[in-house]
Amino acid sequence: MKIVIIEDEIKTARSLAQLITTLRPEAEVVATIQSVERAVSYLTEMPQPDLIFMDIQLSDGLCFEIFEAVKVVPPVIFCTAYDHYAIEAFKANGIDYLLKPFKKEHIEGALDKLSQLKSYFSTEKPLVPELEMLLKKLGEPEGKKSFLVFKQNKYITIKTETIAFFYIHNETTWLRTFDNQDYTITQPLEDVQGMVPSSQFYRLNRQYLVNFDAVKEVEHYFSRKLFIKLTIPTPEKLLIGKEKVSHFLGWLENR
Repeated sequence: MKIVIIEDEIKTARSLAQLITTLRPEAEVVATIQSVERAVSYLTEMPQPDLIFMDIQLSDGLCFEIFEAVKVVPPVIFCTAYDHYAIEAFKANGIDYLLKPFKKEHIEGALDKLSQLKSYFSTEKPLVPELEMLLKKLGEPEGKKSFLVFKQNKYITIKTETIAFFYIHNETTWLRTFDNQDYTITQPLEDVQGMVPSSQFYRLNRQYLVNFDAVKEVEHYFSRKLFIKLTIPTPEKLLIGKEKVSHFLGWLENR
């Protein structure tokens, strides 16, 4: 079994690799990757492994950007210090969700689950009620309903549905509403992405997370990029790199 570890903390990645080979001597860790960009490159250019262990917050963004840029085929065991990305993780090939710091028995349990799933699905069987219930839950709307902001000595609740986009400016996360009002929030943009429905909000790039209802027009741009125009002004021109074009257009069409 060939395994790829996507983890930006080198010490954690080494410890994880050692645990895996101890528990499964036949397994081979073929690559250890620290960033979204490098992971996309590897999964595009190299044969995909049998299993991926993946941290969620990487050095250059959330791991879910990998799934937006390239089709990930193998099952994924997510290893993270955050518990609020679970639904997103199980929608992205996740078969287990381990919270750091993990122990040997946690890794062993996840590997055992993979073996059980392979055994179960090796023969055709009807869906068991528990699996049907899980799929139903994953299909239900999810996400944070509102954000608490502080402005002019007052706390204000901003409903998520009224937010046109989130963005980063001067290392601070902001939100802009459809009535063109700006507010700062305390959460990093990476965390916000995990709090709002992925069917409604799309991470265009490292600076912008955009509401579907705010998208007005999409135009072709230089170097096979896309230029996104919104219904309200943005601090800067919104561009999508060529590696995300196909996924973004699919999101627009199929959300």
